[in-house]
Amino acid sequence: MGFHWESTVFAIIAFVLLYWLLNKYAFGPLLNVMEKRREMIQSQIQSADSNRKEAEKLMSEQKQAILEARKEAQEIIEQARQMSVKQAEEIVQAARDESNRIKDEAIKDIANEKDKAVAALRSQVSAMAVMIASKIIEKQIDEKSQQQLIDQYLKEVGGKL
Repeated sequence: MGFHWESTVFAIIAFVLLYWLLNKYAFGPLLNVMEKRREMIQSQIQSADSNRKEAEKLMSEQKQAILEARKEAQEIIEQARQMSVKQAEEIVQAARDESNRIKDEAIKDIANEKDKAVAALRSQVSAMAVMIASKIIEKQIDEKSQQQLIDQYLKEVGGKL
Protein backbone atom coordinates (compact mmCIF):
# COMPACT_ATOMS: atom_id res chain seq x y z
CA MET A 1 0.00 0.00 0.00
CA GLY A 2 1.49 3.07 -0.97
CA PHE A 3 0.74 6.61 -0.73
CA HIS A 4 -1.55 8.00 -3.39
CA TRP A 5 -1.42 11.69 -3.68
CA GLU A 6 -4.45 11.78 -5.93
CA SER A 7 -6.54 10.29 -3.21
CA THR A 8 -5.18 12.79 -0.74
CA VAL A 9 -5.85 15.71 -3.06
CA PHE A 10 -9.26 14.32 -3.84
CA ALA A 11 -9.92 13.90 -0.10
CA ILE A 12 -8.73 17.46 0.59
CA ILE A 13 -10.88 18.86 -2.22
CA ALA A 14 -13.84 16.82 -1.03
CA PHE A 15 -13.23 18.00 2.56
CA VAL A 16 -12.94 21.67 1.50
CA LEU A 17 -16.02 21.37 -0.66
CA LEU A 18 -17.91 19.63 2.13
CA TYR A 19 -16.75 22.26 4.63
CA TRP A 20 -17.81 25.06 2.30
CA LEU A 21 -21.23 23.45 1.73
CA LEU A 22 -21.71 22.76 5.42
CA ASN A 23 -20.60 26.28 6.27
CA LYS A 24 -22.96 27.80 3.72
CA TYR A 25 -25.99 25.58 4.23
CA ALA A 26 -25.61 23.95 7.65
CA PHE A 27 -23.31 25.84 10.01
CA GLY A 28 -24.72 29.28 9.21
CA PRO A 29 -28.37 28.36 9.74
CA LEU A 30 -27.42 26.11 12.66
CA LEU A 31 -25.44 28.91 14.28
CA ASN A 32 -28.31 31.31 13.54
CA VAL A 33 -30.77 28.94 15.19
CA MET A 34 -28.45 28.56 18.16
CA GLU A 35 -27.99 32.34 18.39
CA LYS A 36 -31.75 32.89 18.22
CA ARG A 37 -32.25 30.26 20.91
CA ARG A 38 -29.56 31.92 23.07
CA GLU A 39 -31.27 35.30 22.61
CA MET A 40 -34.66 33.77 23.38
CA ILE A 41 -33.32 32.13 26.54
CA GLN A 42 -31.62 35.38 27.53
CA SER A 43 -34.86 37.34 27.02
CA GLN A 44 -36.79 34.72 29.02
CA ILE A 45 -34.26 35.01 31.84
CA GLN A 46 -34.58 38.79 31.77
CA SER A 47 -38.37 38.53 31.62
CA ALA A 48 -38.40 36.09 34.53
CA ASP A 49 -36.10 38.38 36.48
CA SER A 50 -38.29 41.43 35.80
CA ASN A 51 -41.41 39.38 36.65
CA ARG A 52 -39.76 38.29 39.89
CA LYS A 53 -38.89 41.89 40.73
CA GLU A 54 -42.42 43.00 39.86
CA ALA A 55 -43.84 40.20 42.00
CA GLU A 56 -41.61 41.24 44.91
CA LYS A 57 -42.73 44.85 44.44
CA LEU A 58 -46.40 43.83 44.36
CA MET A 59 -45.90 41.61 47.39
CA SER A 60 -44.32 44.50 49.25
CA GLU A 61 -47.18 46.79 48.24
CA GLN A 62 -49.71 44.17 49.38
CA LYS A 63 -47.95 43.81 52.73
CA GLN A 64 -48.01 47.59 53.12
CA ALA A 65 -51.69 47.71 52.16
CA ILE A 66 -52.46 44.98 54.70
CA LEU A 67 -50.57 46.87 57.39
CA GLU A 68 -52.45 50.07 56.54
CA ALA A 69 -55.77 48.21 56.54
CA ARG A 70 -54.97 46.75 59.97
CA LYS A 71 -54.00 50.17 61.24
CA GLU A 72 -57.22 51.69 59.89
CA ALA A 73 -59.23 48.84 61.42
CA GLN A 74 -57.57 49.46 64.80
CA GLU A 75 -58.33 53.18 64.51
CA ILE A 76 -61.97 52.45 63.64
CA ILE A 77 -62.26 50.06 66.58
CA GLU A 78 -60.68 52.63 68.90
CA GLN A 79 -63.03 55.35 67.64
CA ALA A 80 -66.04 53.07 68.10
CA ARG A 81 -64.88 52.21 71.62
CA GLN A 82 -64.40 55.86 72.51
CA MET A 83 -67.77 56.73 71.00
CA SER A 84 -69.50 53.96 72.95
CA VAL A 85 -67.85 55.10 76.19
CA LYS A 86 -68.92 58.67 75.49
CA GLN A 87 -72.47 57.60 74.67
CA ALA A 88 -72.62 55.47 77.82
CA GLU A 89 -71.47 58.44 79.89
CA GLU A 90 -74.07 60.66 78.22
CA ILE A 91 -76.82 58.11 78.88
CA VAL A 92 -75.78 57.76 82.52
CA GLN A 93 -75.64 61.54 82.93
CA ALA A 94 -79.05 61.93 81.28
CA ALA A 95 -80.47 59.26 83.62
CA ARG A 96 -78.98 61.04 86.64
CA ASP A 97 -80.39 64.37 85.49
CA GLU A 98 -83.81 62.81 84.94
CA SER A 99 -83.78 61.08 88.33
CA ASN A 100 -82.75 64.34 90.02
CA ARG A 101 -85.55 66.17 88.22
CA ILE A 102 -88.10 63.54 89.23
CA LYS A 103 -86.82 63.61 92.81
CA ASP A 104 -87.04 67.40 92.92
CA GLU A 105 -90.59 67.29 91.53
CA ALA A 106 -91.53 64.64 94.09
CA ILE A 107 -90.09 66.76 96.91
CA LYS A 108 -92.05 69.78 95.67
CA ASP A 109 -95.23 67.69 95.37
CA ILE A 110 -94.74 66.32 98.88
CA ALA A 111 -94.17 69.83 100.25
CA ASN A 112 -97.28 71.11 98.44
CA GLU A 113 -99.40 68.22 99.75
CA LYS A 114 -98.01 68.74 103.23
CA ASP A 115 -98.85 72.46 103.06
CA LYS A 116 -102.36 71.62 101.83
CA ALA A 117 -102.82 69.06 104.60
CA VAL A 118 -101.58 71.49 107.25
CA ALA A 119 -103.86 74.23 105.90
CA ALA A 120 -106.83 71.82 105.85
CA LEU A 121 -106.00 70.64 109.36
CA ARG A 122 -105.73 74.22 110.60
CA SER A 123 -109.06 75.12 109.07
CA GLN A 124 -110.67 72.03 110.58
CA VAL A 125 -109.05 72.65 113.97
CA SER A 126 -110.14 76.28 113.93
CA ALA A 127 -113.66 75.26 112.88
CA MET A 128 -113.72 72.70 115.66
CA ALA A 129 -112.39 75.23 118.15
CA VAL A 130 -115.13 77.67 117.14
CA MET A 131 -117.72 74.92 117.37
CA ILE A 132 -116.40 73.86 120.76
CA ALA A 133 -116.37 77.44 121.93
CA SER A 134 -119.92 77.97 120.71
CA LYS A 135 -121.08 74.80 122.41
CA ILE A 136 -119.37 75.84 125.60
CA ILE A 137 -120.94 79.23 125.42
CA GLU A 138 -124.36 77.77 124.74
CA LYS A 139 -124.09 75.46 127.63
CA GLN A 140 -122.63 76.52 130.82
CA ILE A 141 -121.64 73.25 132.22
CA ASP A 142 -119.48 72.02 134.99
CA GLU A 143 -115.87 71.09 134.58
CA LYS A 144 -116.50 67.36 134.27
CA SER A 145 -119.09 67.79 131.52
CA GLN A 146 -116.81 70.27 129.79
CA GLN A 147 -113.97 67.73 129.83
CA GLN A 148 -116.27 65.06 128.38
CA LEU A 149 -117.40 67.45 125.66
CA ILE A 150 -113.76 68.26 124.73
CA ASP A 151 -112.84 64.56 124.64
CA GLN A 152 -115.85 63.85 122.43
CA TYR A 153 -114.89 66.59 119.96
CA LEU A 154 -111.27 65.46 119.93
CA LYS A 155 -112.44 61.94 119.05
CA GLU A 156 -114.55 63.39 116.24
CA VAL A 157 -111.62 65.48 115.01
CA GLY A 158 -109.31 62.43 115.24
CA GLY A 159 -111.80 60.39 113.19
CA LYS A 160 -112.00 63.06 110.49
CA LEU A 161 -108.24 63.38 110.13
